[in-house]
Amino acid sequence: MANFPTTRPDPEALLRQVQAEEEYTQRGRLKIFLGYSSGVGKSFRMLDEGRRRRERGEDVVVGAIQPVTPPEVACVLERLEVIPLRTVDGVAVMDLDAILARHPQVCLVDGLAYDNPPGCRNQKRWQDVAELLAAGISVVATVNLQHIEERREQVEKITGQRVGETVPLPFINTADEIEIVDAPPEMCLKRSDDGAETEDPEERDRLSGLREIALLLAADVVDRQLESYLKRHSIEPLWGVQERILVYVAPEADGAVMIRSGRRNADRFHGELFVAYLNNPGLTREERQTLERSLDFARQLSAAIEPLDGEEPIEKILEFARARGVTQIFVARGGQENWWDRLWGSELDDLIRRAEGMDVRVFPR
Repeated sequence: MANFPTTRPDPEALLRQVQAEEEYTQRGRLKIFLGYSSGVGKSFRMLDEGRRRRERGEDVVVGAIQPVTPPEVACVLERLEVIPLRTVDGVAVMDLDAILARHPQVCLVDGLAYDNPPGCRNQKRWQDVAELLAAGISVVATVNLQHIEERREQVEKITGQRVGETVPLPFINTADEIEIVDAPPEMCLKRSDDGAETEDPEERDRLSGLREIALLLAADVVDRQLESYLKRHSIEPLWGVQERILVYVAPEADGAVMIRSGRRNADRFHGELFVAYLNNPGLTREERQTLERSLDFARQLSAAIEPLDGEEPIEKILEFARARGVTQIFVARGGQENWWDRLWGSELDDLIRRAEGMDVRVFPR
């Protein structure tokens, strides 16, 4: 007779899962149109999204729009219901109370980073949006990359411009969907005195740098969405969107080449770098010195050092990699294969076979 597991789910874990799912279903959804340069058409994309949702039968209102709108934006705006802005100390602000009383399915909010004047319930417009979401109203909003607090300095180094009004990155990370609005190709062109248009290398490089920051930010948001989904459904995460690189260093080989390569790849994708080793008290003096050289080099490159306890390195590597959502594993090839390895496969073959959802990169010893 087959033996079936008798372990029952933890009641507290099940309760947390149910509560998390209930909170998620009651909360409004947040979609953000992210631009990395001004004038790329974020407002138009937001309003056009609202128009299409309204045509599908959703109840859509415009909660806030830029004070000056180009003709193509004004044309779409005419087809939507607009909640008038209210004036506080001479400043036009989103009428949060009116929107909450109207309680539409979807509210369009242009410019998440605006500051509210004194006398408003919230200091920031993004805090108004947080209230709408908590009330079960979905929001489609826009924001420029330079207005995200934790990316402001990066953008400033590229553009030379600093802004005062910002949105914190943790709020951006709560988005259920984020869509990058790319700069059109003509933004890289410059016109000469005779009217000829040519590519501007400086502008191209500037937009390329900004676009890279925006893409990495969007990837991080998607990664957090995945983690949130897995957590709500009690699914063990196997991998993420953001690159997380694990370098396993053995005591008998110098790991500097692998660690240096891991650092380059992690920096390229703004990911994380872990350097792991097996905590083996039986190492020889020479093996200990070799391992310490590798770990010292890893510390110089700001890698997270992770000792693994146990006697089976493959098991411990995979256990750690799955727990941290590792996407790439760097290992060194072992010594000369014997007839047993050729017939049944080596530990490295076992690692490659079992590292489901992760890339294994093998370096020569």
